[in-house]
Amino acid sequence: MLCPYGHVGTNVSILAKPGRGAKSGFAYRLRFGDTKVGNWTAASRRSWRGQMNRSKVALVRCDTYDPDAVYEAVRKGLDLIGGASSLVKSGERIVMKPNVLYGTNPEKGVSTHPSVFRAVGMLLQESGARVSFGDSPSFAGAEGHMRRAGLKQLADEMGIDLADFDKGRTVSHKDALLIKSFVVANGVLDSDGLVNLPKLKTHPLVRFTGAVKNQFGCVPGLLKSQYHVKLADPYDFAAMLVDLNTLARPRFCVMDGIVAMEGNGPRSGVLRKLNVLLFSRDPVALDATACRIINLDPEVVPTSKLGEKAALGSYHSENIELAGDGIDSFVCPDFDVIRTPPDHCSRSRARAFIKNRTCERPVIDAAKCTNCGTCVKMCPVDPKAVDWRQGDESQPPTHNYDRCIRCYCCQEACPEGAISAQTPVLGRLFFRN
Repeated sequence: MLCPYGHVGTNVSILAKPGRGAKSGFAYRLRFGDTKVGNWTAASRRSWRGQMNRSKVALVRCDTYDPDAVYEAVRKGLDLIGGASSLVKSGERIVMKPNVLYGTNPEKGVSTHPSVFRAVGMLLQESGARVSFGDSPSFAGAEGHMRRAGLKQLADEMGIDLADFDKGRTVSHKDALLIKSFVVANGVLDSDGLVNLPKLKTHPLVRFTGAVKNQFGCVPGLLKSQYHVKLADPYDFAAMLVDLNTLARPRFCVMDGIVAMEGNGPRSGVLRKLNVLLFSRDPVALDATACRIINLDPEVVPTSKLGEKAALGSYHSENIELAGDGIDSFVCPDFDVIRTPPDHCSRSRARAFIKNRTCERPVIDAAKCTNCGTCVKMCPVDPKAVDWRQGDESQPPTHNYDRCIRCYCCQEACPEGAISAQTPVLGRLFFRN
């Protein structure tokens, strides 16, 4: 894990709370260094901002998922940020964290493509690392999703084990922005470092899902839904994501943007070829660069400012050094993405009343809905914000927007792409340009 100054190989101890996942005084030794996460004080963050070198983000053109072409592109990209052998040490246990929202055919563009996974895994193995991989989809065990995404079979061929992302242990993060303890997957805690492999996609809650958001999969299974309920405000949710990244900061990130997803992402959007792979040790800078490629102001994404505040990285262009192929050759001005900031979630009844009638919300397209009930199962709110009308499962479920927290779990989970974020007519009239 990287320390606040961006050095590789410094050992950060993550302490478990006594009586919750560990005996009193026991420390999870992730061998990330000798500095406790809890020692990242506000002063050290300010010092980090003042002393840091510019974050490097490498862009490499790759217009195909041909395994050999992707391997060469990934090798080139990693060389531009220091080379795999400088980012990991021989004998270290490195876990790769692809984005596997749900296990679907790789050609649907929902998950990190197997060719990118293969290339990064090979280069890590060539550097002498002991490689594993994992992610925690929202429901059911990880292995089935990994197999359907084309990763499990490939990993077996490469001798890469599936790490335990179904269960976890409690660890503390006392100097976090918001969340002082997390349950983190065993596969992460049992490793010496993590490599983040996000997929470039849109997301209605935080507008864009990339490196910072991908770390949410380090929280096992259904525990993720609890964060949606407790952190209904998207900016609180973003602070949690940043805290999780500073707790389990990746050694480096490789973003799959060869084929991205626009529109109704992160599962049901439209595929768009961008022909780019992005590389960085700074997840905030990586996401900011990807945002600029899709013509999205990074400040619209809530994790940008919060990530810089927490010394996770920088989103300002003057603090980012671009390497490799020029960014202008990848910019997609008409990429379909929400370009307005998320709305705060208000607990005031009056404001909630206005919000429900003017602001974005998930809407079910009855023509596409197959009444499978996945949205009902995935809604984390109790009582449900989306449910069967009077228990009638022969008709599409409906939303109760007075209960809805706008977490978009229903939209993420819908296998038919029948749910999308839409602004009510009154909102379009009030807020039109």
